[in-house]
Amino acid sequence: MTEQLRMMAVHAHPDDESSKGAATMAKYVSEGVDVLVATCTGGERGSILNPKLQGDPYIEEHIHEVRAKEMAEARDILGVKQKWLGFVDSGLPEGDPLPPLPEGCFALQDVDEAAGALVRLIREFRPHVITTYDENGGYPHPDHIMTHKISMVAFEAAGDPERYPEAGEPWQPLKLYYNQGFNRPRTQALHDALIARGLDSPYAEWLERWDEMGRERTLTTYVPCSDFFEIRDKALIAHATQIDPDGGWFKVPMDIQREVWPTEEYELAKSLVDTSLPEDDLFAGIRNN
Repeated sequence: MTEQLRMMAVHAHPDDESSKGAATMAKYVSEGVDVLVATCTGGERGSILNPKLQGDPYIEEHIHEVRAKEMAEARDILGVKQKWLGFVDSGLPEGDPLPPLPEGCFALQDVDEAAGALVRLIREFRPHVITTYDENGGYPHPDHIMTHKISMVAFEAAGDPERYPEAGEPWQPLKLYYNQGFNRPRTQALHDALIARGLDSPYAEWLERWDEMGRERTLTTYVPCSDFFEIRDKALIAHATQIDPDGGWFKVPMDIQREVWPTEEYELAKSLVDTSLPEDDLFAGIRNN
């Protein structure tokens, strides 16, 4: 392929792009790939998870603007482009029974209608590869599940001139992946490495609860990107309202991460090109066509 390769990562909220596949994106940017993050919502209903910033009245009152500024910083660190799809964060309902979702939020939109915004962006950017979440959303946040739904519709519809004719010239992406960076083999390997070195592991409780979480997935693609783990972490820390730099995300020393598990993982969900599994490149089957 002689034209520039393009990749689109579809995420629910600002910060998701930095916690899921960020090192992969930074690696591809370094190789000259054009990478665009599509952020479905503004994260308006996200809680302030960093204890150092909780109770700040300015942040609480201006959370939408604050998170947009954090996104801009993370985007620049990763070297990617980024577009907002403009939907409103649904929040994560809590309680028993769960309260209803807020009126007008992303998760309550008509799927086919909401997918039109993503189809338009796909046709404008013309990605060869799209990454998104699986049908469980990676974890069952209503916005993550909705992100999956509109991504699946948009992947199929973007190349069909009869669908969404108002959304621009058709373009058919060639591959679609689910982010699967939070997988059991990786978690177990890092846990075992920490214990073997006499260090505390942040993963013990995760592993105990893994079966009940039902998170076993098929890993098809392992992208070597350990040289970009530090960029990933810097981008994640840029989302200061969401991430405590002294928290569990950063408990595994970088040298152990690079030695024990130097890849980010994906599940190939759809491919219109021939490829052989396992892969080490999201563009396998595309580069040589």
